[in-house]
Amino acid sequence: MGFEMWSEKYRPRSLEELVDQREIVERLRSFVKSKNVPHCIFAGPPGTGKTTAALCLSRDLYGDTYREHTLELNASDERGIDVVRETVKTFARAKSIGGIPYRVMILDEADNMTSDAQQALRRTMERYTGTCRFIMCANYSGRIIEPIQSRCAPFRFTHLPRKDHDAYLSHIGEKERFKIMDDGLDAIYEVCNGDLRKAINTLQAAASLGKPIDAKSVFSIAGKASPADVQKTLKTAIEGNFMESRKQLREMIQKYGVAGSDIIRQIHSEIFKAEMPEPLRIRLAGIVGEVDFRLIEGADEEVQLSALLARLVEAGNELKKTN
Repeated sequence: MGFEMWSEKYRPRSLEELVDQREIVERLRSFVKSKNVPHCIFAGPPGTGKTTAALCLSRDLYGDTYREHTLELNASDERGIDVVRETVKTFARAKSIGGIPYRVMILDEADNMTSDAQQALRRTMERYTGTCRFIMCANYSGRIIEPIQSRCAPFRFTHLPRKDHDAYLSHIGEKERFKIMDDGLDAIYEVCNGDLRKAINTLQAAASLGKPIDAKSVFSIAGKASPADVQKTLKTAIEGNFMESRKQLREMIQKYGVAGSDIIRQIHSEIFKAEMPEPLRIRLAGIVGEVDFRLIEGADEEVQLSALLARLVEAGNELKKTN
């Protein structure tokens, strides 16, 4: 398989190769055709193609020499006002040589820039529009100040649909010559929830085991408990068997090596998938939320997980009495 990260190896090289995001691709292609790109904000969850789309736009605009006309900065590392005053301004004021008179600056994780840096960037964008266009990639566009947002064309990226997700992973499987089982695809989607970068990295890690990729191998690689095991523990607790549910929970933690906070999130997710009366579902969601808050505040994991199971048993017993 080599040592190359598949998320880079199979990264699209042009707008035509982008997975899903069809409406966004059409708008970006119109920019390339007219050779006129406005300042842009690419916003959306991680792993949905924001940075890739920006690089594809630049490649389609300038051709193979796009690196000479493009600067990519990760604002989560270089996010202070000094970077805007020096690196960004120096790049922005230099005119591009060629048929397109401006260069493109890609600011990844732009929502992590400090407020002062964003204020300085606003002025730079205004002053050097003729020689540089800015593309800001952000998980949370609301963290970018309003004056910058008003200067940019917004693009909202969404999680990948299940159909496209499975098709892309199957394509990689064919290229790399390994087999992905249907339950393996289900497990990857369960773990990654539409984040294609994470899905590809999980796929590569599971493929390194050298056997067909199934749900068991995916959950073990991802450090997640099997949903079936979580459902079993949940059901045992609601039926009133506290010690058995505690035993199952401890076995899950040892088997999959998951943290208590991850187990809590999985229990929360399974509550909404399990068949149960609506009043019980509401009660359990409140209990899980309270225990999760305690863990975040630094409470002991073992004690809180036992308390969670105890309260699930109590809720189950109360339901039996009312019935």
